[in-house]
Amino acid sequence: MGIISWIILGLLAGAIAKLLLPGRDPGGFIVTTLIGVAGAFLGGWISARWLHHPISRQLFDGATWVAAIGGSLVLLIAYRIFSGNSRD
Repeated sequence: MGIISWIILGLLAGAIAKLLLPGRDPGGFIVTTLIGVAGAFLGGWISARWLHHPISRQLFDGATWVAAIGGSLVLLIAYRIFSGNSRD
């Protein structure tokens, strides 16, 4: 997969992560989608590095999606923890 495919995957993974973790984020939609892109890269790296499951070259591989969404969830949770509660 090329860099454009990872960005598209990250945008979609960020949207899915946002659906799985509803609520207001301190940064809004733009920051959430950027977190999704970074999460896709993080999830792919973790999957290839420590889980010994190399990321497929295909966009429609299930393990690739799970890794991207998982990475997005991790970054979104960390962002919410470190940025504080936006509802105050």
